[in-house]
Amino acid sequence: MQTNSAGFLESVDQNFRHAMSFLDLPEGVAERIIQCNSTYAVRFGVRLRGRTHSFIGWRSVHSEHREPVKGVRYASNADADEVEALAARMTLKCSLVDGPFGGSNGALKIDPREWTPQELERITRRFTQELNKRGLIGPGVNMPAPDIGTGEREMAWTMDEFRRANPTDVINSHACATGKPLSKGGIAGRTEATGRGVQFANQSFLRDTRTPSLDGRRNLKGASTVVQRFGNVGYHAAKFLSEEDGARVTVLAECNGYVANPEGLSIEALKQHQIRTGSMGAKSFAGDRYGVEQPCNVLIPAAMENAIHAENAERIKAHLVGGAANGPVTFEADKILRSRGVTILPDLYVNAGGVIVSYFEWVKNLTHIPSGSWSGCGGNGATT
Repeated sequence: MQTNSAGFLESVDQNFRHAMSFLDLPEGVAERIIQCNSTYAVRFGVRLRGRTHSFIGWRSVHSEHREPVKGVRYASNADADEVEALAARMTLKCSLVDGPFGGSNGALKIDPREWTPQELERITRRFTQELNKRGLIGPGVNMPAPDIGTGEREMAWTMDEFRRANPTDVINSHACATGKPLSKGGIAGRTEATGRGVQFANQSFLRDTRTPSLDGRRNLKGASTVVQRFGNVGYHAAKFLSEEDGARVTVLAECNGYVANPEGLSIEALKQHQIRTGSMGAKSFAGDRYGVEQPCNVLIPAAMENAIHAENAERIKAHLVGGAANGPVTFEADKILRSRGVTILPDLYVNAGGVIVSYFEWVKNLTHIPSGSWSGCGGNGATT
């Protein structure tokens, strides 16, 4: 599978240039729009396990036409190119949903599985200190949000460390990060928001009579569905599509293989098994190790960027691809799939639910409304 960050950034640039070719822009403007405004690298040490360990992280700002800019992942293969690509996509995503944010992103080069929760907390707090020293974090400047390898816990540590470092503005400091637990200023519905958005995007597409149907159906009932990666987004997307829309999730894929049942998998049973054992019991099969090439009506790539690329696009057997991950379909693969009549719902639209509900959380924090009580989210959540 192609997941190299240079290829990801190149694919993002190709999509940008293709879109710009339809616009009548003054010479040089397109090049300026494509480029990230700034990318910062921070290096720091944390004393753990009897020695000092060195870490590197990045924060990239693509566009500051709207502030704050947002969007942090912890991954062992993270680098500056990947962060710049993610920042550029965040600009487009926020613009698409008309959110009052610019585009940025961040990453820390680390494998969270190698560290205990106590060690991860110390590392996260030091990373936050480094960002704060350089003015790269704050409710009106730049806000981290959960991504691969991070979640509510990391956002709570980030927010708490920012508060400690800025005692003169404690009242607004909760808004320096989104995706926090309810007890730390989060908002109901944020955890499942991206997965819920995947469901809504597929529903809306099929309801529109101007779009292709699924074998004559205008809903997801009985639709065979393949979901790649059983993380937060993949789990919630699979759960909502199967339990509420009646879709048959026939394949759940992970990096080491997949589980399959043509009659439909029990999503909650698999999740409980994963919680108990640390794995959902995926097996690797010859030919299609990752499961995304299995025949289906709907394919939901919810793993890493470039999961569908020029080498495997010809073998994709889905009618509809809904991008739940960031950049799961490369520029070249997009052309191949479309030439074969496969419909692609862009990830900028499909996975924007998290950005939308992050906005609700940010506003809730800045208006100092207690947890879970903002009526603008439908009373008990932010998924309406």
